[in-house]
Amino acid sequence: MESQDVRPEIPVSSQSEPLLVVPEALKAPKTLEAPETLEAPEALEAPEALEAPKALVPVLPPSESSREEYSEDMLPSYIWGDDDYEDILKVPSSHERQEEVTERPSWANKTEYLLAQVGFSVGLCTIWRFPYLCFHNGGGSFILTYIAMMLLVGIPLLILEMAAGQRLRLGSIGVWKAISPWFGGVGYASFINSTWSLGMHHRGNILQHDLGLEFFLFGSVFPEPASVDRMSLSEQLQKYPECERTSPTIYFWYRKMLKATDQIYFNNGRPILHLCGCLFFTWLLICISMIKGLRSTGKMLYVSVLFPYLILFCLLIRTLLLEGAFFGLQTLLAFKVTYLYSIDMWRWVGNQIFFSLSPGFGSFTAISSYIPRSNDCITDAFIVAFLNLAASMLDTLIVFSMMGYLATVKTKNCYIRNADEVTRMVADGLLPNEAKPPGGLYQDPNVIYIKWINSLPRQVKHEVLQYLFICNRTTELKKVMEGPGVAVVTFTDLISVFAGSNFWAIIVFLLLITVGLSTILGLMQGIITPLQDTFSSLRKHTNMLTVGVCMAMFLSSLMFTWPSSSYYLNLLDDYWIALALFFIVILENVATAWIYGARRFLADLTVMLGYSIPPIYRWLWSCVSPFVLIVLFVTTLIHLLVKSPTYLAWNSSTSKEILLSYPSWANVLLVVLITVTILPIPAYSMYILVQKARPVCLSCI
Repeated sequence: MESQDVRPEIPVSSQSEPLLVVPEALKAPKTLEAPETLEAPEALEAPEALEAPKALVPVLPPSESSREEYSEDMLPSYIWGDDDYEDILKVPSSHERQEEVTERPSWANKTEYLLAQVGFSVGLCTIWRFPYLCFHNGGGSFILTYIAMMLLVGIPLLILEMAAGQRLRLGSIGVWKAISPWFGGVGYASFINSTWSLGMHHRGNILQHDLGLEFFLFGSVFPEPASVDRMSLSEQLQKYPECERTSPTIYFWYRKMLKATDQIYFNNGRPILHLCGCLFFTWLLICISMIKGLRSTGKMLYVSVLFPYLILFCLLIRTLLLEGAFFGLQTLLAFKVTYLYSIDMWRWVGNQIFFSLSPGFGSFTAISSYIPRSNDCITDAFIVAFLNLAASMLDTLIVFSMMGYLATVKTKNCYIRNADEVTRMVADGLLPNEAKPPGGLYQDPNVIYIKWINSLPRQVKHEVLQYLFICNRTTELKKVMEGPGVAVVTFTDLISVFAGSNFWAIIVFLLLITVGLSTILGLMQGIITPLQDTFSSLRKHTNMLTVGVCMAMFLSSLMFTWPSSSYYLNLLDDYWIALALFFIVILENVATAWIYGARRFLADLTVMLGYSIPPIYRWLWSCVSPFVLIVLFVTTLIHLLVKSPTYLAWNSSTSKEILLSYPSWANVLLVVLITVTILPIPAYSMYILVQKARPVCLSCI
């Protein structure tokens, strides 16, 4: 009897309607009962052409107990987006998912997870750069532009990275391989960027400098029988002539703290011992904090994240009580419309978004991979972004209040010096008695000095002004706000101004160490998690892996302990990190919004979170974010090509900061670093192309 390929349809009840529609040609036969000894003949086996696609593998309806889990992870991919993207992500089976949950560690609670995200985001760059950029880019204009770009670009990118790590439970390398094999190199580039940024760049080394700063502060604040303390003021100025020509804090920062050279050198000389010691202590503290994995890291975050906010709030209250503080705040909040038309201002805003929020390093993805998939990552992204903004604003208010006070004090001293000079000249008969300052000027020089000058007769006023120094608070504020290290100098001045300097020295020390530590812990997660995901055997040796990474980072960071290392730091800060981050984040955005599909990604979030996501995010990922990122990348690249890279150097002969151009070998070094960082992206794409072309070539042979 000839066998006929008859495949009658199986009746489907309304109560157990399957969630997946199976094509007619693949439906099971109506009669499912068969003799136990009956084997399917070869003629009835389904041909290869009728194999079901991976995304359309039939599954039985879930039971009531597992229906919630099924709806989250087992839905076919074609209901998440366009049919063309069905096979981009492989949805794990129930067995794989259960095994993954049991093997992968997780945060003890939601609080520790949020603290890890906030701690990584709120880093020393928030304290280091934001006040300086505000002052030199329009004050209130810069702040409003920063908030707008944070809402349109920063937060959507945070949601993208958090959701990807949370959904796939992988680090940066595994996530971008899963989203699109062609963009798998983005994960490697992000890993390299995070490694270099931690081991050879500003985060570990700024923390190292801050520790060294406090080492010297303790040495100068607490009484010690040092030989310099026994010198008179004139003897100290003769021995340290540079200190006479500048402020004590500026001199301390460049000559005592950094021991900076007059320019950048390829041969840096000998390492600075106190910086090496601070660097070793930094990495020892980090290693101890992470030696037990998430268990030890989570407990450390309660102190390293929450304590800085308390300190910043206390410092803000104290600085607001200083004379001239509101003058500094008035300068900060002044809205300068002309800066809105400045390309440089927009470029610096974009740079600060990436320096402050820090997308593209892979740390948000790594930290989110240890949280359940149902976690509300959208709310978390807003919390992280606004807490980051709060820390930036608190620090900026402190800096501007302190700088307003210093500018007021210097202006007051200038008024008194001018009044003393006029009094002397009147006594010598060089000026008429009408020019003599009033006696109450020394009680309130900021008010009485201006009234006195304006009340002088025109002829007398003309004669007097020829002998006076120009005293202006705005000019003095510009002087004290020079240099990107203004925030650290501000905290040094703050200690010397406040009563009980020993106490405030300890407070500032704790602030800097906790802020830097929490950021480095996040970067370490961005390194350790991809390594453990790629090499699963490393999960059994977390202690050894942590020690090994910390040791490697310490050794690589030693290159920043030489006298001209601060100039290398500026080269990486201002030019390398921005270009590399822009390029990486652009490809992350394109891979998610255009390759995987923004509509599909949005539907994926809806399934994960259990509520409808506003469609505006789809347009932000698809249009706004890529456009802004590409514009920022192009403008940064043009700025680098058109204008020679420059840096602020300390001139010991004049005791001033001067603007110098980097030498040609430094520009070559910059190009090499950028190339090495982004090289894995095209290299991995070529690897995938070869892997796909190889079977075709073999079949032709």
